[in-house]
Amino acid sequence: MVEGLLRQLVERSAPRLSLPPAGGEEALPRRSLRAALQASGVRVIAEVKHRSPSAGVLRQPLDPRSLAQAYERGGAAALSVVTEPEFFGGSTSWVRVARQATGLPVLQKDFFSRPEHVAYGVAAGADAILLIARALPGALLGEMLDCCRKAGVEALVETHSAAEVERAVAVGAELIGVNARDLATFSVDVERAADLVGSVPPPCLGVLESGIASRTQLLQLVQRGISRFLVGEYLLRQADPEAALRGLLA
Repeated sequence: MVEGLLRQLVERSAPRLSLPPAGGEEALPRRSLRAALQASGVRVIAEVKHRSPSAGVLRQPLDPRSLAQAYERGGAAALSVVTEPEFFGGSTSWVRVARQATGLPVLQKDFFSRPEHVAYGVAAGADAILLIARALPGALLGEMLDCCRKAGVEALVETHSAAEVERAVAVGAELIGVNARDLATFSVDVERAADLVGSVPPPCLGVLESGIASRTQLLQLVQRGISRFLVGEYLLRQADPEAALRGLLA
């Protein structure tokens, strides 16, 4: 069930995402998020995000171009760009800015809740889009994944429970994220998320999202067999995000 703020975000995204953004730019050749995450070693999706409902402003000012380049120099495998404007202060234009500034695949994070929204991600220039299992009930998750396949854009399916992981696997998701932060309560439980990432069956790739606060913590998770992470708040709060990312990966 979609509750509270998540329900508001999904409902407000529906009309806003119903049409691709204007611009008419030529389609960009896609970069594979899956291939980037499948490479050996610790793989980090580094996030471009201005603020969040739970933490407030995370980086001010935020220059998506320079931040994306700093992440690439720091060793990021991919970029996550949060584009929802009202609660997260994002902009669709950041996807193309980040993508043109780097050679990394770009995941667009917004509240995609209708099959036609996939065209929005394609038009924005995203290589992959986020699909939140909790926000896509019934057959809708599978329909959205099918639309992504037909459009040639990858999808990272975000989950928060064992049932959602099972559901993502059942509909054929290849990339499954487990968010350590509960979008309904904003509470963070990295241990529980790590257990769920460990339950993701191959050939699916599991990604631990949120909650990384130090290199020590990340190394402990790596020792448990987790090698793919999405890191946002920790990097965004650093004066030198490039050095901070290097420190995580060192």
